[in-house]
Amino acid sequence: MDAQTNPEAYEQLALYIDGEFVAADGRREQDVVNPATGVAFARLPHASRQDLDRALAAADRAFQSWRHTSPMERSAILRRVAGLIRERAPAIARNITLDQGKPLAEALQEVSSCAEHAEWHAEECRRIYGRVIPPRSESVRQMVIRQPIGVCAAFTPWNFPFNQALRKAAAALGAGCTLVLKGPEDSPSAVVALARIFHDAGLPPGCLNVVWGVPAEVSGHLIASPIVRKISFTGSTAVGKSLAALAGAQMKRMTMELGGHSPVLVFDDADVEPAARFLARTKTRNAGQVCMAPSRFFVHDKAYDRFLDAFTGVYAGLRVGDGLAPQTQMGPLAHDRRVEAMQSLVADARARGAAVLCGGDRLAGAGNFFAPTVVANAPDDSRLMTEEPFGPVVPVTRFGSTDEVLARANALPYGLASYVFTNSLATAHHVSNRLEAGMVTINHFGLALAETPLGGVKDSGMGSEGGTETFDGYLVTKFVSESSRVP
Repeated sequence: MDAQTNPEAYEQLALYIDGEFVAADGRREQDVVNPATGVAFARLPHASRQDLDRALAAADRAFQSWRHTSPMERSAILRRVAGLIRERAPAIARNITLDQGKPLAEALQEVSSCAEHAEWHAEECRRIYGRVIPPRSESVRQMVIRQPIGVCAAFTPWNFPFNQALRKAAAALGAGCTLVLKGPEDSPSAVVALARIFHDAGLPPGCLNVVWGVPAEVSGHLIASPIVRKISFTGSTAVGKSLAALAGAQMKRMTMELGGHSPVLVFDDADVEPAARFLARTKTRNAGQVCMAPSRFFVHDKAYDRFLDAFTGVYAGLRVGDGLAPQTQMGPLAHDRRVEAMQSLVADARARGAAVLCGGDRLAGAGNFFAPTVVANAPDDSRLMTEEPFGPVVPVTRFGSTDEVLARANALPYGLASYVFTNSLATAHHVSNRLEAGMVTINHFGLALAETPLGGVKDSGMGSEGGTETFDGYLVTKFVSESSRVP
């Protein structure tokens, strides 16, 4: 039985303001649609301007006390959050599959892994250290202390709704900040579930607030408020630049994790066939709707044919379907507009002389399903090679030399993730130093762990989430110099 025949199984959608879950009660609402069927099955309430102001006031009030809480108290709450995530993961994952579309196993992995992120922040928030600077006079003491920046506004995406919201909430709250969070209206259940987890873990009212609405209206209102001192956004480069302009006009701190078009460099000395099969499985994740997904494949001339045969053999045979079906390996795209985007990219590549080796169009029937698609030899100036595809379309092209492929990989304004496959230590060292990306992973997928920083360069953003850097964007540095006597 699913949410369409048993509404009780789906998360009861609401705002969360000042420790209270707020139902629609006459507020504007929008449909939540299952991307596997195209059927609306729930309604999400939007926040009014009064709701937004109430959330801001609650966060501001809560900050005055939360900022002074012991790191041990903040750590204890985050540990309880981790425990509740593990308990509730199956139900949360099922609802993510219903409103976002990814296969249930992927949704479960997304939610379950967040328990580690909560625990990491629980440990690291106890280790926010300052330092003592040796003075020039024995009567002086010089200290550097780090303090929470204040009320934060966070905007999180639909592709990993639980993970992205948890990472921002854990970092802000662990640092001693409070938060107003606008999650993704298209896949809202995970963020409401996260609010319930923090609520049940004993987080004081006002420390976390969740609002929904028309994105531009909500973000504009929150960023313009003098109460907000920092924003964090994960999403497209275009929207990120718009929000950064709003925040920059008021000198507000920001963390931006934006779009990417991640190059994959496969050298002829790599384990070519295993690399191809691994990348085919990796690209399948969330139907390619991953900001750090491998998305521009450069394969050495000597390895090209072997790679393409092995990759296409796996990718073309993927079982595509409803994420709740146990045999499904790849689910639908989250929106119909993503299907249209895939069709447009493939059409442009074909028009420029590229060969479509498998897939190339949407699948018949209901839902936002697009066939796993491999495109050979798309020119570097094609849209598929210059625009983030954010879907299951894979361009594979040749290269001849290391200098050539580095120039082509670095040619775009994006700089989020990159992938290298080689058995040469010298090549790995040389290429990892020269790739213009915030993250480089060699011979595997080693990104987005709790203990590692996640962030990009160039148009892919600024700042990092995760790792020991996780609190940097939520803290201010204060220098204190005191003397025991007046000179």
